[in-house]
Amino acid sequence: MSKTTLILLGSLMLLLGQVFAWFLNNSQFVWDWAKLNLLIPVFIFAIPMGLCFLYGTKLLVEETNQLWTARFVGFGASYAIFPALTWYYMNESMFTFKTISCLFLACMILYIQLFLK
Repeated sequence: MSKTTLILLGSLMLLLGQVFAWFLNNSQFVWDWAKLNLLIPVFIFAIPMGLCFLYGTKLLVEETNQLWTARFVGFGASYAIFPALTWYYMNESMFTFKTISCLFLACMILYIQLFLK
């Protein structure tokens, strides 16, 4: 696979890890069954989340030779996932100045880490 493909795959793994992390932390507010059984979301989401973070980080570090790149890609992915899922499931608007500003800054961090030398 090409370097670009592996970087995209690593980034997608970190993005998916953030999805699992969101559900792990917030399913108690989304579904009544999760509120009553706090450990069940841990058993459902923790292992896939950990594997996504592990392999996403591994791929990015192998391709960029920098752990900081993987860290900031994970951070940027969290700012893409959290507002979208919180808006969809919790009906909390992501269209506030503060949230949009943070999303823009997170995208800029991703751009800098992935495309600037």
